[in-house]
Amino acid sequence: MAYDLIVIGTGPGGYVCAIRAAQLGMKVAVVEKRASHGGTCLNVGCIPSKALLHASELFEEAGHGFAGMGIKVKPELDLAKMLAFKDEGVKGNTDGVAYLLKKNKIDAHHGTAKILGAGKVEVTPAAGGAVQILETKSIVVATGSDVAKLPGIDIDEKQVVSSTGALTLPVVPNKMIVVGAGVIGLELGSVWRRLGAEVAVVEYLDRILPGMDLDTAKSFQRILAKQGISFKLSSKVTAVKKDASGCALTVEPAAGGAGESLFADVVLVAIGRVPYTDGLGLAEVGIALDQRKRIVVDAHFQTNVGGIYAIGDVIAGPMLAHKAEDEGMALAEILAGQAGHVNYDVIPGVVYTFPEVATVGKTEEELKAAGIAYNAGKFPFTANGRAKVNRTTDGFVKVLADATTDRILGVHMIGPHVGEMIAEAAVIMEFGGSAEDLARTCHAHPTLTEAVKEAALSVAKRPIHM
Repeated sequence: MAYDLIVIGTGPGGYVCAIRAAQLGMKVAVVEKRASHGGTCLNVGCIPSKALLHASELFEEAGHGFAGMGIKVKPELDLAKMLAFKDEGVKGNTDGVAYLLKKNKIDAHHGTAKILGAGKVEVTPAAGGAVQILETKSIVVATGSDVAKLPGIDIDEKQVVSSTGALTLPVVPNKMIVVGAGVIGLELGSVWRRLGAEVAVVEYLDRILPGMDLDTAKSFQRILAKQGISFKLSSKVTAVKKDASGCALTVEPAAGGAGESLFADVVLVAIGRVPYTDGLGLAEVGIALDQRKRIVVDAHFQTNVGGIYAIGDVIAGPMLAHKAEDEGMALAEILAGQAGHVNYDVIPGVVYTFPEVATVGKTEEELKAAGIAYNAGKFPFTANGRAKVNRTTDGFVKVLADATTDRILGVHMIGPHVGEMIAEAAVIMEFGGSAEDLARTCHAHPTLTEAVKEAALSVAKRPIHM
């Protein structure tokens, strides 16, 4: 059967691309190697980790925060039930994607895909059976990413785990060492810290959250340290030896020097992710990759081979589900002859710890490096009425605006629910709004979002509540 479009991979980028193409009148098929749709994000990434973050935050709040509000409880952890709660959420989301594909009359093939050339995809069914050759006008590679490995260190998903194994630990470890101070490591480390583990983070760089606004990252590290997470920065793990008692790690200074030994029950390796393109036949077809093994595409997401496209984690840019979704939407519209577009200057990033960290646009370091004069306005949650009564005063909102035009160039937040609040900043930046525009927008009182307005007022050195 011939299709207008075949999408390989049904993560957020792939299934969104497929649905939008179907909405635009194309005959669409998807190929998915997993038994369930949704990719890494829904199956072993964004969704299950957020379920555990939510549950562990409530567990800690019940044990340490309720008493101060006059609520007397003594919570007891049922880890098996918490993991079942997580799995229930995953199933609900993956089943939802299957429903959406069916609703939009998209043919779903479960198996591994290999591109034979422009317009031809070979599908080997996961459950066995005859290999199929599907024909199509266009092919989209949306296969996502895989965990990055540490050379010489075996991930067994029991003692040395990736983010996948960290979602299914059967018992709370006494001590966990997280290798990597990026988003995934900090999120999952905070889950197990709240559930009772002693957590230490080892990071090669001299800071946490590489690429994020430095002032924000430093403030966030202090908050996490106050919560009980320790950090060993400018350090590298060179070896992990496992036995029945746990894991012995050799940790050396990143710049070289004498090493030391650390011990943990569980080691979480969270040093990033790499594009997943194995077995797709890219080399045989002649599709170009860059030095980081990402698929090279043009402004319309097309590879150097006509009719073959790529989106999401397999191409350059932040490895974020919502970035992949926007690319999937844009590509479907481009294939339909419309003007699909992604504004890469306004893609939010969120760390879903407590408090959350959210950012969009340029950092102060990027503006300085580019020689762009800017004004910064910063407002702490300690001065926000709602945050005070909620006892959630850690963090701040910072607005960066062009010194000449006042156009907002970046917004950075640490605080409660800032993962939701960052959307306000993204919207005004999409419309090219100024700090003055944001400052003069009426915000409901009492809300946490008033901190955004006050930060915008602070750009012009005229905050009201500070």
